[in-house]
Amino acid sequence: MDIKDCYYLGFISKTFGYKGEVVCYLDVDDPEYYEKLESVFIHLEGKLVPFFIEKITFRPSGNEAVIAFEHVDTEEKALHLCGNEMYLPLEMLPPLSGKQFYFHEITGFEVIDAEKGVVGIVEKVLELPGNPVMQLKKGNKEVLVPASDAIIEKVDRKKKEIYIQAPEGLIDLYLEE
Repeated sequence: MDIKDCYYLGFISKTFGYKGEVVCYLDVDDPEYYEKLESVFIHLEGKLVPFFIEKITFRPSGNEAVIAFEHVDTEEKALHLCGNEMYLPLEMLPPLSGKQFYFHEITGFEVIDAEKGVVGIVEKVLELPGNPVMQLKKGNKEVLVPASDAIIEKVDRKKKEIYIQAPEGLIDLYLEE
């Protein structure tokens, strides 16, 4: 399994008890979606290594879970996993609808503004703290548009188009000569 074919699930933060269990932070919107998870890939020494789950218990904090992995039955073995990231194959992502999308999913989508028309093609989404931004390319120019519910009006997955209502003057900042 190659990391480009996976998505980031979270990381292993610390050991839990002395029987090899670990506390994991799940960087997801709906942790309960993963309560029947059978396995994960853990990024160890530059490689994705599959680990099968014996038991997963969610903590009251919501995004934390205590996980017991098969063949990890001592605190020492669990300690070796701490600090490492966990991944799942892209096909395991929960389906989204409406204006929701995964950042990797919209690469290549055309962005169309209600006033300015076609703004550009999404090259990638820059994950800035609290403010993800779509990086668009129009000809030889770069346009940055917030990936915000306040701006995005519609996502058409079939046509690979995103319809936006950009704040006044934003598009002109990038496209005017």
